[in-house]
Amino acid sequence: MELILKEDVPALGSKGDVVKVAEGFGRNYLLPQKLAILANKGNKAVIEQMKAAGVRRSAKEKVQADELAKQFEGVSVSFTRKSGENDQLFGSVTSSDIAESLAKKGLELDRRKIQLHEPLKTLGDYDVPIKLHKDVTVHVKVVIGKEASE
Repeated sequence: MELILKEDVPALGSKGDVVKVAEGFGRNYLLPQKLAILANKGNKAVIEQMKAAGVRRSAKEKVQADELAKQFEGVSVSFTRKSGENDQLFGSVTSSDIAESLAKKGLELDRRKIQLHEPLKTLGDYDVPIKLHKDVTVHVKVVIGKEASE
């Protein structure tokens, strides 16, 4: 079965690709989830228009991401947390914590753009990547210090 992907599908293809898939996979998953449409002449013309619009939108988003990246230059966020032996934190610093701290500095950002694979659980300095666009990634310095004990 030939289908045109309407969205990026991991391990299959990206938006606008014409792919051949098993009948069951197409009928039972891709079509009902609206991830793909049947590949016929009319749909191929529609997809070409969608691709052109997507390229224009992506270029506009990249320009906006570049402008936003300039605001992140030299930005660092600091946290003080209670810690135990070997500088292990009681709790952790997550992407939500980093997003909140950036928001307090006037840099509104969706926490999902922060590329933190697992929460930070030890004291120290970290260089955390933030993916603003598929081609634009900035790094923010995160400093986790020890909370003064009483």
